[in-house]
Amino acid sequence: MRALFWISAALIVWTQAAYAPALALLRRIKGNPPTAPGADITPSVTLIVAAYNEEAVIAAKVANARALDYPDLEVIVAVDGGDEGTVAGAEGADQVLALPRTGKYRAQDAAVQRARGEIVAFSDANTLWEPAALRTLVRAFADPAVGYACGQVTFVNDAGTNQEGLYWRYEMFLRAQESALASVTGGNGAIYAVRRAAYERVDPTMGHDLAMPFQMVKAGFRAVYVPEARATEKMVPSIEGEWARKRRMMSYGWPIVLKGGLLHPRGYSPLYALMIVSHRLLRYGTPLLHVLLALATVALLRRGGVYTAAAAAQAALAAAAASRRKAKPVLVARYYVLTTAALALGLYDWLRHGTQVGWEIAEGTR
Repeated sequence: MRALFWISAALIVWTQAAYAPALALLRRIKGNPPTAPGADITPSVTLIVAAYNEEAVIAAKVANARALDYPDLEVIVAVDGGDEGTVAGAEGADQVLALPRTGKYRAQDAAVQRARGEIVAFSDANTLWEPAALRTLVRAFADPAVGYACGQVTFVNDAGTNQEGLYWRYEMFLRAQESALASVTGGNGAIYAVRRAAYERVDPTMGHDLAMPFQMVKAGFRAVYVPEARATEKMVPSIEGEWARKRRMMSYGWPIVLKGGLLHPRGYSPLYALMIVSHRLLRYGTPLLHVLLALATVALLRRGGVYTAAAAAQAALAAAAASRRKAKPVLVARYYVLTTAALALGLYDWLRHGTQVGWEIAEGTR
């Protein structure tokens, strides 16, 4: 039980807290390499927006795409389900594809088949890019070793209780270190691009955000982060809404982890393999680590000392998460507990029901 206690505690501390400064230290030792070096190049680009029931925001998204500072840009809106309101709102795009309801990733695949750009970029319908974002993102592809590049998304709507903005700033810090040292271990759907020649169809139940970066690495490319390529997106207002969103996301994430190739080390450098374990496998395994730590703590409680302190800390975390107070530390504790639970519930959902290829709009994000 002592071994179980200390190993579980150490792994939680490593993935949640110590991994970030360790990466930063390693980056400093290596001379602080940039995240994504590149020159000002302008290959042809196709920007693809997969949309489902996005009548409320799609016209603004197309206008935002048209305002990007880029000389050779094609815009394709792939309407999953082909609803008339979204199709009509997207009329300013170069191509509007009214598709049968097959899910986001098959809609993206259909758009890639029609794309003429050397680079294919992707964004969500409710994401707005800064005017220079595309030109800045594409610079990463001046390096022929780069196959995938994602930008920086900032979540807005701070009036609610959701603490995703705090978590996401931490996540972007990790992504910058990983990109500079090797490749990122995950991306985001708001702002990213790939070489069209390197694009591969993924299983429709396995999203691009987690699957594409490590698949690019296995194919011999780098997957990089370009923090200067900026976009904004409205986030879910409440922690409870974020819990539901992450639960849905992990029903797509777990198939990638367990059968999509993430666990297979072939094609990984030793450093990238350590990043996958530290940032992905241990992070997603945190619910189990917390359960094991709690069981070991109860079994060792009679020994007092550090085990009593550990029990008090775990009880305080649970009490703060259950509280309805709006103080910042309480909200952060609730966010941590609920989003950690969402990792386990996403696994439960996938094992029991599988993953639906369609997707729904997260409440409060439009």
